[in-house]
Amino acid sequence: MLYPIGIQNFESLRKGGFTYVDKTDLIYQLASTGRYYFLGRPRRFGKSLLLSTMEAYFQGKKELFQGLAIENLEKDWTQYPVLHLDLGGKTYDKPEDLEITLDQHLCQWEKDCGTEARYPEPDARFKDIIDTAYEKTGKPVVILIDEYDKPIVDNLENNVLKETFRRRLSGFYSVMKARDGKIRLGFLTGITKMGQLNIFSGLNNLQDISMDPRYVDLCGISENDLHRYFDASVQELAAANRLTKDDCYAKLAQLYDGYHFSENSIGIYNPFSLLNTLSSKRFMEYWYGTGTPTFLTVALKQTGYDIGALIDNEVEATPSKLTEVDSYKADPVPLLYQAGYLTIKDYDPVFDICRLGFPNQEVKNGFLRMQLHYYVADQSIDSNVLIARLYRALTAGNPEEMMKLLDGLFANQNYQIQGEAEKNVQYAMSIIFDLLSQHVHTERQTSNGRIDLLLENKDYIYIIELKIDATADEALQQIEDVGYARPFTADPRKLFKIGVSFSTKTRRIEEWKII
Repeated sequence: MLYPIGIQNFESLRKGGFTYVDKTDLIYQLASTGRYYFLGRPRRFGKSLLLSTMEAYFQGKKELFQGLAIENLEKDWTQYPVLHLDLGGKTYDKPEDLEITLDQHLCQWEKDCGTEARYPEPDARFKDIIDTAYEKTGKPVVILIDEYDKPIVDNLENNVLKETFRRRLSGFYSVMKARDGKIRLGFLTGITKMGQLNIFSGLNNLQDISMDPRYVDLCGISENDLHRYFDASVQELAAANRLTKDDCYAKLAQLYDGYHFSENSIGIYNPFSLLNTLSSKRFMEYWYGTGTPTFLTVALKQTGYDIGALIDNEVEATPSKLTEVDSYKADPVPLLYQAGYLTIKDYDPVFDICRLGFPNQEVKNGFLRMQLHYYVADQSIDSNVLIARLYRALTAGNPEEMMKLLDGLFANQNYQIQGEAEKNVQYAMSIIFDLLSQHVHTERQTSNGRIDLLLENKDYIYIIELKIDATADEALQQIEDVGYARPFTADPRKLFKIGVSFSTKTRRIEEWKII
């Protein structure tokens, strides 16, 4: 089987014999029922392939759709002029970056229309191209815009450049409303819905289908898709990893499934990670490995958001709130949702509130490792290596080695995040043990400046009490006073009680005692 990994061109995919997960019935439905759409999805989720498929459809390339659902739905196969603008694939860190990209597309469109640029401004040239294409073909124009928000999200921290790009894009996109009578369809994709662009108020009939239940699997792969198109591949993956087929499906779901783009919707797999896994026969974190978006790390640094709430799945928001990101400095949750780091886990229809959490283990692990770099000083050790060493110490019944590893994380005096050391050490410890929880059962309660940890495996029990600016003896006394060990009185496993003292002055673990 040929897996379409990284292939964003529909014609190339079909002619190359790559597997295509058929979404053309949904494309036909969109084309038949509306005029202007916006779809927000995380990166690497197939947005570019979707637009390329729509481009081929509106260009009337019927031969590319043989055997697909739309072949039996579409009767006319009318050829329309298509203007496809792609703002992805580059970083916008200078004003001329956007001007060059727009000019490249405009020059190509002018060449296709057999005309020349008559105006210097991009929006005026855009209007002229739409008029010319309509007049020469007698058909309304289809406008497809991929990663419409890329110049903006690249510059969330640079207000001057962000405003420069906002003005340029706002004027450029508003051309669509001015030429509404000559446009067959407009479709925009991106990661975020930036209302501050004013494009959404300008195009007052734009439909945001990002959370529309009818289109939750327009991009991505559903469970049904996985079984329909890739069942034999899952069998091969299972054999390569010495798993049963059912266990293999379960592991794929744990790692890559779980995206919910509306309340009570089916789960969607990340297509990039899933296809890479099936192709390589190895379970790895492919999506996260392609890099964390700069705008996300910038937003989290700016907000100082309580990531403990994320770790504990205590994040809630209304569905309408999840479609906004203009106030990300006050609340980064909508941005985390739209970027794919959070998804809808549950919905309360009485209060119209969604409970949010990490969609799957790949995203959770990647996010936690990203955050760990902001809360500990030692950047020399890989987080996977750290977790492996902690796991080996725990399974060997060696709490002293475990504490030495934890101590090393805070040993550098140049602590990365200054201030609020009490909160930061709690976050760091929470992240570490949440990453470890895949291998060792953990329970954690955080309150009043302390972090209580219970770790268990088949041979050992570890009860850890962390005290800020207090002694290890006081931490051990807390374990006794609260009676953390009482439930394990008759347990045959060996139990360790560990008291830990962390200093806000030195920003490191001062001492620990084990009994």
